[in-house]
Amino acid sequence: MSVHYIEFQNVCKAFGDNQVLEGVSFYVDPGETLVVLGRSGVGKSVTLEHIMGFLKPDAGRVWVAEEDITDYNEAQLQKIRQKVTMVFQSGALFDSLTIFENVAFPLREQRGYGEQHIEEVVLGLLDLLEIRELADSLPVDLSTGMKRAAAIARALAAQPEAILYDEPTTMVDPLMSQHIGNLIERLKRQLKLTSVVVTHDTRLARKVADRLVFLEDGHVIFFGGREELPACSHPVVQEFLLEDEIRVALS
Repeated sequence: MSVHYIEFQNVCKAFGDNQVLEGVSFYVDPGETLVVLGRSGVGKSVTLEHIMGFLKPDAGRVWVAEEDITDYNEAQLQKIRQKVTMVFQSGALFDSLTIFENVAFPLREQRGYGEQHIEEVVLGLLDLLEIRELADSLPVDLSTGMKRAAAIARALAAQPEAILYDEPTTMVDPLMSQHIGNLIERLKRQLKLTSVVVTHDTRLARKVADRLVFLEDGHVIFFGGREELPACSHPVVQEFLLEDEIRVALS
């Protein structure tokens, strides 16, 4: 039994000889934002795929929405995915649909909603994400950052309890990166969403995190509150923080 909304209990995952996660444990409480930090290739995105049930652990247990989903079949996982949704790094928008139609898609999939209600919900979400002027645009016409904002709006249309963000500020300019961070923080505050943010951006982490988990070589080398991270003596964490300070100074 888990008292947390999301919990990893000694999770291990390997792909052939590559041990990506080894005894990984952490948790996220309802309404909290957890940031998963680490260098490229340390298993951050693999962690999200376990939460969504796209991957199953070789060992350990994965709890999501306060349910042990480790051995769930696809039909059971679909019910979990109605509660927990994911914003992919690519945005995963439908190229042939306008932003309005992309955001409306989850509502039409659920059925039972009239067109007037769908329009009210979609325009309300576009207002919340400050992208209403993009309603009639196609994804191909948008910057990477605007596509991410639109993808967040579409994820919210499904009315989830939790939302997962995969590298939301990668390949966007500093101003858009700050805007996306503000959006994530606002959604947590206004909608009380439980969130998991995978990133290598410590500036974003400092802005949105309640707790952080730092992965290195498949292991958790730090798990704790945002204010505790600078005091972590692990050399990889200290090197990571120093590199981030240099990036900030040069930006």
